[in-house]
Amino acid sequence: MGGVIFGYDIGISGGVTSMEPFLEKFFHQVYTKMKQDTEVSNYCKFDSQLLTSFTSSLYVAGLVASFFASWLTKSRGRKPSILLGGGAFLAGAALGGAASNVYMLIFGRVLLGVGVGFANQAVPLYLSEMAPPRYRGAINNGFQLSVGIGVLAANLINFGTEKIRSGYGWRISLSMAAVPAAILTVGAIFLPETPSSLIQLTNDKDRARRLLQRVRGTSEVQSELADLIEASELSKSIDHNPFRKILEANYRPQLVMAVAIPFFQQVTGINVIAFYAPLLFRTIGMGESASLMSAILTGAVGIATTFLSMVIVDRVGRRPLFLVGGVLMLVSQVLVGAIMAAELGDHGGIGKRYAVAVIVLIGFYVAGFGVSWGPLGWLVPSEIFPLEIRSAGQSIVVAVSFLFTFVVAQTFLSMLCHLKAGIFFFFGGWVVVMTVFVYLLLPETKGLPIEKMGDVWREHWFWNRVVVVGGPGVGEHLPAKFGEGGSQSSVVDL
Repeated sequence: MGGVIFGYDIGISGGVTSMEPFLEKFFHQVYTKMKQDTEVSNYCKFDSQLLTSFTSSLYVAGLVASFFASWLTKSRGRKPSILLGGGAFLAGAALGGAASNVYMLIFGRVLLGVGVGFANQAVPLYLSEMAPPRYRGAINNGFQLSVGIGVLAANLINFGTEKIRSGYGWRISLSMAAVPAAILTVGAIFLPETPSSLIQLTNDKDRARRLLQRVRGTSEVQSELADLIEASELSKSIDHNPFRKILEANYRPQLVMAVAIPFFQQVTGINVIAFYAPLLFRTIGMGESASLMSAILTGAVGIATTFLSMVIVDRVGRRPLFLVGGVLMLVSQVLVGAIMAAELGDHGGIGKRYAVAVIVLIGFYVAGFGVSWGPLGWLVPSEIFPLEIRSAGQSIVVAVSFLFTFVVAQTFLSMLCHLKAGIFFFFGGWVVVMTVFVYLLLPETKGLPIEKMGDVWREHWFWNRVVVVGGPGVGEHLPAKFGEGGSQSSVVDL
């Protein structure tokens, strides 16, 4: 449900901002320009800073909330952050559905942002700490699968509510976000705290052992429990300011990844598709219903490929999926940009064959993201931080993600107006950069217990020059080939 509320919000905003009754009520200037102004360029019809503020205000609120969430997650546990996130999202959904003016509308988005900030900080951590090491990739990727389900649900609801003739369909779309938020809030009451958090907060080793036995389905958990206790004792013996601690040289690899991975995830351009797919499809000349249906199809592709990533990530590893997804996204973006540059002028639409080609290529692009940067952008950061900096590291990940989501969401319609088809080449260039980054600097992390994750940096050709052998967050020596196919049992033996 943490992923569903995030995905629903991403998907719902693009759909309602393409609905004419919504634009007429809250953004009349955009509505007039779309309906009556025959001089304005296809690429500039939706260029409005107020309209983009509706979408992007959530991410400013989420950015700020993520730092409060870090304190709450560390000092009170993962469960309270999930509860608070669900409650704030519930209030925001109610306010958005009842909005009578643009200020009420945007304040509702801010409350949604607070909810998403807390949920995105706590949910991936919760999943990574609860999951067995050999299934951690699949379970954590379930978060991104749920984001995709939320996006698809939002697109389906938008497609239905757009047909309500009385013009209040957008209210149903916005208020329906309360359903997954209510499930998350009520359901979180019954969740146990994670074993790592229990030991960190209460030092109740017996309770943590019983919980581990329950979630692992075996009484043989002493080795994993010992790792958790050791990590907790280490975190308590060092500087208690995790944001200062993460700046130390020994945590430099984790800090770089905490900034680079969420930054790259946003400059893939995926949220352009997620937020503005209906507007983009209208830009190339499609009608209102056709543009919403096209968004549904691309959303379904995203879910299918994210599920594929869940199935194979713990077998093939993180790096191969990053690299394959990057190539697929790059080729798709270049071809979409080429078609739009050649066929779409400032006025009129493009031929039906070319419109279908654009939709298909965007589907391939979404598929590339679905197997790689979508799920792995949340999985890898959530599994690489040692306990003493884990809440701070995850907050940095969420804050950077929200910061650049805000930047992309706020500037895209203006960039589309000025760069036109070149916008796809712009994002394609970033895909090249991030694919090279992964190839050179990201080690493989599959199969390694989360409390032993520090070892991968000492085995890496570049990061072994930075980290201190045996320093905080860096475990004992592991075989160099561990990340390339080592088993869980080899760690237990060590």
